Amino acid sequence: MRLGFIGLGNMGSELARHLLAAGHTLSTFARGERSHAHAKRLGLSVLPSPAEVARASEVVFTMVTAGSDVESIALGPEGIVHGDVPGSIHVDLSTISPTITREVGRRLNERGIAMLDAPVSGGVAGAKAAALTFFVGGDKTVFERARPLLECLGKTIFYMGPLGSGQVTKLANQIALLANLQGAAEALLFAREQGADAGKVREAVMTGFGASRMLDVLGKKMVERDFAAGIVAALHHKDLGVALELAHDTGLPLPVTAQVMQQLNALMGSGYGEQDTSSLLLVLEQMRGQKISGR
Repeated sequence: MRLGFIGLGNMGSELARHLLAAGHTLSTFARGERSHAHAKRLGLSVLPSPAEVARASEVVFTMVTAGSDVESIALGPEGIVHGDVPGSIHVDLSTISPTITREVGRRLNERGIAMLDAPVSGGVAGAKAAALTFFVGGDKTVFERARPLLECLGKTIFYMGPLGSGQVTKLANQIALLANLQGAAEALLFAREQGADAGKVREAVMTGFGASRMLDVLGKKMVERDFAAGIVAALHHKDLGVALELAHDTGLPLPVTAQVMQQLNALMGSGYGEQDTSSLLLVLEQMRGQKISGR
């Protein structure tokens, strides 16, 4: 197929590579130096605007940071909406507010362009291995048209319902993920403070009901003091902010999530935003004035 891919960051460039390997042709619009560099490395045609990418494509993927980025790419003066290709599909892989997703989808639909929201879980490692999980919202028929493309990029694909459902699912994932991660950081710091070997405590707890993916994967990074980013903490900070804004708008109490957000605020304020979110441990250490190690 003739595809477009806008958002050639660390994850997006890996996904574009898999689509090329599957035999599809890709064009792109590159906004920054990193995207230009990835486009050159992949041999992609860089077009002057998202509208031009849309004109050249049956399906356009976007994977950018914020809702405002998606709005600009899709609806801006030279956005996808002006590509005038009825029957084409915009698949947004970003994590943004479902409210923005639904409005963008409505505007695109007025021009005959379908939209799917398909945020992902799995990080850069999952993108490299084509092993991402997708949470997809949108028209079921459109989803089935796009599914073979998603299967080039991930092993687990959930169709969640109408447009915006994918974003709701991803934000729910982030709420659960970050609550578990904060719990893992506190558990390991507690163990070390009480004189136990944090690495052994982690291994023991992983056999019981206290186990979690966060304690397993990022707890190991905490014990080994490896805070190099798998997913940068700034993205988790952004996602949880979106979730809490939606909860506030509807009067929904999320007390644990709100407390974790305070820790993420402290993380960002301490300059750890470009590190892994396991750096939540460093925030606790700053509060306690000590370090934790596995030995």
